[in-house]
Amino acid sequence: MDPVFIRNTFAPNSYEQVGRRIQRMVSDPGVQKLQAATIVRRDDESPDAWERVIQELDETDGITVERLDPDCVKIGWKRYIDL
Repeated sequence: MDPVFIRNTFAPNSYEQVGRRIQRMVSDPGVQKLQAATIVRRDDESPDAWERVIQELDETDGITVERLDPDCVKIGWKRYIDL
């Protein structure tokens, strides 16, 4: 009898997707030079997941979160200057 391999599929939840998207954005070399990024919630992202990620970032030392509207924030680290 041949062995049967079952592929485990991993579907990240909305919270993980929001976190990974923001992580990818802030790791961009151009964004790293600015030390700030403006991020907008996508329509396919859960408002609850968005709020949870933004709240966790806001509670992190060294990170500044400026709410531009309910679905848009400016995240900065160290000090950033409005350009």
